[in-house]
Amino acid sequence: MPSSDRRATRAAPGAVAIVKGDPPQVLLADTAAVMSRLVALHVVAASNPGDFSPEVLAALRTELVEERWADAVVTWMEATGTFIDIYEEYVPVWSEAELGEDLAGFEVRLARIFEGHR
Repeated sequence: MPSSDRRATRAAPGAVAIVKGDPPQVLLADTAAVMSRLVALHVVAASNPGDFSPEVLAALRTELVEERWADAVVTWMEATGTFIDIYEEYVPVWSEAELGEDLAGFEVRLARIFEGHR
């Protein structure tokens, strides 16, 4: 394992969402609860109402108004065929201090891809 993988990075609790649309979107939030609201507001509620049948549109509006965020996201995904992956975990945040250009240039030579090449 390269030494850069062993170094402690700053990690923050958080959630990451990947909206697998065209183009894909990456969303970051500090908790899964905030992520549910973020996706509901900035993805689901931002959708064009004309893209949905009247029944689906009514369901989405009800779920959003009732703050049933997860239900709204699932209904939206089923209706659009666009999937969203949401991960709640500690997200490592690498900084220049931990992985500067000089250090990266050195450590890349120790990476697995160079095994047997030395």
